[in-house]
Amino acid sequence: MLRQLLVLMVLPLTAGAQKFYTYVGQIGMRSVLLAWGTAAGPGNTIGRTSSSRGRASLTVGPKTEETDRNWAVIDGLEPDTPYAYHVVVKGQKIGEGRVRTYPERADKLAFFVIGDYGNGAPAQYAIAKAMSEEAARRRDSDNPVRFVLTTGDNIYADGSLGFLSIRSGDADRHWERKFFQPYEKVIAEIPFYPTLGNHDGNASENRGDLWVYLDNFFFPRNKPARWYTFSFGGLADFFALDTTDITERGLPRAAYTAKGEQFVWLKKAMADSKAPWKIPYFHHPPFNAGPGHPASLDTLRHFVDLFTRSGVKVVLSGHEHNFQFSTQDQATGGACYVISGAGGQLRPGNVTRYMGKAHIAGWAAQHHFLVVEIRGDSLSITPVSYEPMNVTDPNGKTVELPIGIRLP
Repeated sequence: MLRQLLVLMVLPLTAGAQKFYTYVGQIGMRSVLLAWGTAAGPGNTIGRTSSSRGRASLTVGPKTEETDRNWAVIDGLEPDTPYAYHVVVKGQKIGEGRVRTYPERADKLAFFVIGDYGNGAPAQYAIAKAMSEEAARRRDSDNPVRFVLTTGDNIYADGSLGFLSIRSGDADRHWERKFFQPYEKVIAEIPFYPTLGNHDGNASENRGDLWVYLDNFFFPRNKPARWYTFSFGGLADFFALDTTDITERGLPRAAYTAKGEQFVWLKKAMADSKAPWKIPYFHHPPFNAGPGHPASLDTLRHFVDLFTRSGVKVVLSGHEHNFQFSTQDQATGGACYVISGAGGQLRPGNVTRYMGKAHIAGWAAQHHFLVVEIRGDSLSITPVSYEPMNVTDPNGKTVELPIGIRLP
């Protein structure tokens, strides 16, 4: 009986027609990468190295590219311009949407942040719907949403039996109800730029999760990466970092040590950055009032010190399944450290009495995502839910939103 139960839990449902998903892999000033595929059945069905669905053509505005891969790049577009697109596979249209290229120079930017989200639960779908509605509301504004940053734990397992994690994300079919389906409308127009969380590989679940993560997302410069940087219009440089112990082989091993390859790279990347806004984002928060995890300040002290020296004013993390933001004082190097880890998961429990010692200025135990908006030297952060947000300070008083941060 147990064996039959395991088979039913692991095998996908194969009845019915397979649904195609079309999604934006990356956007540049003059180019766009779009991908397509299914997330049902066995094998690699969607992503960079997925099995071909047949001869395809991608049309973006006046330009068309033909390919046998499940993705294509269209070049030669105009900066900061909206374009309609459609994808045809074996003579049949399988997807369409609209994208907007990035500007050459920018004085404003809007983007989303979400973390600890991919569990397939009703709350994840409600937050995804709110994201879609907010993106649509801003689509034709003077500051449309350009991309989504993730603070890790992109796909969760449905459960575990001993050392076996069930539907953890190490196969494309696990991603349908936890990523492609809930964010279908969002990813049809803007890309996700992710970071790794402890549930994205062998630290908490299956080693194969990492390989599928690197295959399904299309990273800047179209190169799979555990850490990377990208820029938007000279206004903001983003630093996606890996604070996990996930490995492709062997025992878990920290990717974030002070003498490791990533930190050597980060020091140079920070020094090379000329953008006024430098925004690191990663999974484990250096400042955290709980209730489920301790702060990661001790293990990430070298990151925090580098951020202070580099003039960083906002840092984004997840891992704790609520919303928190830090004080901006000597303890935090003058930066605002923000936790957004409740895009699908939620951890109840009042942390008010721990906030002062943890240097946390406000918090809310609610599902949410963040809307971040930059206008010149001002940045605002608004947590958004499917219900009114109630962010409170260490005295239990309501915090006025949005949270504002300014450059010196």
